[in-house]
Amino acid sequence: MLKRFKRDGKKGFTLVELIVVLVILAILAALLVPALTGYIDKAKKKQIIAETRQAVMAAQTVVDEMYGARSDGTDVGDTEIQNKKTEIATLGEVTESCIGDITLDNNKIDTLVYTKNGKTCTYRAEPAADEEMYEVN
Repeated sequence: MLKRFKRDGKKGFTLVELIVVLVILAILAALLVPALTGYIDKAKKKQIIAETRQAVMAAQTVVDEMYGARSDGTDVGDTEIQNKKTEIATLGEVTESCIGDITLDNNKIDTLVYTKNGKTCTYRAEPAADEEMYEVN
C-alpha cells in the first residue's frame, strides 16, 4: 500500500482541504479576538484602580504627616496637599503627572483624580448610592 501511495504521486493536501482549514481558523480567530480585548480592557481598568489606590494611600500618609507636624492643630488645606504631589508620587510609586485634583475633608482624602493612558479614575471617600468608590472613565 505504501508503494502504491508513493507511485501515484499523491502527496500533501488538496486545495479544498486547505481552504476548509483556513476557514475554520478564521472563525476561531473571529470568536477569540473580542474575548481577548475584553480581558485586556479589564486588566487596564484594574491597573488604574490599583495605581489610584496607591496614590490615595500615599496622599493620606502625607496629609497625616503634615497634620502631625503642626503644633496648632489646624487642618491641612487643599492647596497645601496639591503642592505635595511630588512627595505623593514618590511615596506611592506612581507618576506625578498622573495625579490630578485632590480635595480634603477634615484631614482625610475626600477625592483624588488619577489619569493615565487616556483613562481617568476618580476616588471618592463618600460615593453616592449609585457610584463606586473608584470610578473609571
